[in-house]
Amino acid sequence: MGDYLNPRSVKYRQSLRSEIYVDKSLLIEKINKRLNTEQQYVCVSRPRRFGKSMAMNMLATYYGCGEDTAAIFDKLKVCQCESYHEHLNKYDVIKINMQDFLSRTHDAAKMVAKMAQYVTFELKEAYPQARLIDEDDFVQVISDVYKYTGRQFVILIDEWDCLFREFQNDAAAFKIYLDFLRWWLKDKDYLALAYMTGILPIKKYGTHSALNMFTEYSMTNPGNIAEFFGFTEEEVRCLCTEYYMDFEETRAWYDGYELISSEGKRNLGKVSIYSPKSVVDAMENGIFGTYWNSTETYEALKVYIGMNYDGLRDAVVEMLAGGNVAIDTKSFSNDMTTFAGRDDVLTLLVHLGYLSYDPETSSVRIPNKEVSIEYMTSIKVLAWCE
Repeated sequence: MGDYLNPRSVKYRQSLRSEIYVDKSLLIEKINKRLNTEQQYVCVSRPRRFGKSMAMNMLATYYGCGEDTAAIFDKLKVCQCESYHEHLNKYDVIKINMQDFLSRTHDAAKMVAKMAQYVTFELKEAYPQARLIDEDDFVQVISDVYKYTGRQFVILIDEWDCLFREFQNDAAAFKIYLDFLRWWLKDKDYLALAYMTGILPIKKYGTHSALNMFTEYSMTNPGNIAEFFGFTEEEVRCLCTEYYMDFEETRAWYDGYELISSEGKRNLGKVSIYSPKSVVDAMENGIFGTYWNSTETYEALKVYIGMNYDGLRDAVVEMLAGGNVAIDTKSFSNDMTTFAGRDDVLTLLVHLGYLSYDPETSSVRIPNKEVSIEYMTSIKVLAWCE
């Protein structure tokens, strides 16, 4: 076991030992159905602190062959699923947080090279008897290890979109990175699953189609995994009972993300999602307040609602008054710089968690009291006369 190859279950065990842990292990059943299929490429985009990293730690602990983790999952909901034993600890897992490597290098090519260097080192250390054709060829090394072990890889990439968020206008860096991911992941026999998480969807980064094999699960199109990122209303009711907190007040502060769950063309209904960071902090502190938006995206809110697009200010004021605003999300380029008008800015705010999108009415609104306070704070700073 290493830091990147079959990492230890320490991170997930920390989540399990936390005072508040909500069992989201049935996500594993959904992902198991995608292993070794045409749908083996999954990208989940959600705002910060919505449980993406915890879910990734759970998947690494479940799939990784470096440790017997049956004692963990035998106590969780997933143990009742038909596919549970079939995939438990059956794969070599490579788990990467791309932000770590970007922070070390501040360069796309160097980021990719350093990540490949570190993972290659751990592969050679774990499988010293494997015959490697070219130790400097990262993909060939993984392929040679697969030939030696006969065991496929599950590749998990957290913060996959960090480069696009930090180097927002560097088209050359984007191409280097996207070409590498395609070379690493697309059409490889050694791959059982590629699972990525980030804040923004991936489909329209420029005209480059390197990652068109991925199925995206976003704030505007959550598919059948809406309930696994954030807390559902039933889960929050249980927590309010346990911690003697008023449910209606909790709902006013932290509810408001109503996602349409779907499977294929079948509409499974609305799932009401609460900000998990906020709910946990409110339960543990016994005080309602603004917890989630202490993240870096708060500064972005001031920037984006301050943009001088026709009708943007009026839309924000209308939503602060409790209204819904019609929106067309189709033109959004899935980046933080390419805006054709107010709809693109509002769509970005949906992905950042500052607006809730209703696909049935094609409209957005401010989700809850916590987020509304941040809009009011931003407006005061921006000195809007409205």
